[in-house]
Amino acid sequence: MALIPVGWRPRPATLVFVERGLHGSTPPRTWETRALPYASAVGEAPPAEGSEVLLIRKKRGHGAGKVNAPGGRVEPGETAEACARRELFEEVRIRCGELRPAAHLRFHDRTNGNDVRGFVFRTCDFRGEAGETPEAEPFWCPWDAIPYARMWAADRYWVPWVRTGNAVRGDFVFEGERLVCSAVSPVGAGGMGRFRAEFEGAG
Repeated sequence: MALIPVGWRPRPATLVFVERGLHGSTPPRTWETRALPYASAVGEAPPAEGSEVLLIRKKRGHGAGKVNAPGGRVEPGETAEACARRELFEEVRIRCGELRPAAHLRFHDRTNGNDVRGFVFRTCDFRGEAGETPEAEPFWCPWDAIPYARMWAADRYWVPWVRTGNAVRGDFVFEGERLVCSAVSPVGAGGMGRFRAEFEGAG
C-alpha cells in the first residue's frame, strides 16, 4: 500500500550534510554518493571512521528547537541545488563547492497538511567557519554521536544511509510529531541516473 496519498502536494525543501575529518582535519578522500553495492561505484569509500558532520539547532520556524542539517524551503524558480547553497550560507555562513545528491524523501502529515519533498545533499568541499545566525546554532558532531533523540523521528531511519554513502529514497507519514509509518529503500545500481534527474527537476 502506498504511504503517500494521491493528490499529495508538497513544498520542496533541501538539507545539506557537510562533512570533514575529525577535529577539522582534511577528509582522506572524496566521498561519493553511490548505488548499492559499493563495488558498483568508482572505488571510493564511505566516510572514514572518526569523520564529523555539521548539524544545527534550529532556532525558529518549523521544527524550532530540533537538531537537523542546514537547509530550508526551495523558493519559486529556484533549483534544489541553488536552494541548498543559499540556505547553507544563510544558516551557518559557509559556502560549498560540489554537492552530491544523497537522499530523496517524501513527508506527509495527516494532521496539518505540512507535506514536504526533501532533497538531501552531501559535501566535504566547503569554505569558511560555521557561525551562529538568527536561524541556527551550528555544531560539528561525530557521525557516531548524532543526537537522534533531539531530531525528527524519521531521521534515524534514513540518515545512516547518508553516512554510508548510499543513495536512498524514503517515504514518511506523520501525525504531528509522531511518526506513523515509513519506508526506506536504497537506490539500485541501475537507478542512479533517474535519482540524479529527480534532483535536477526539483524547484
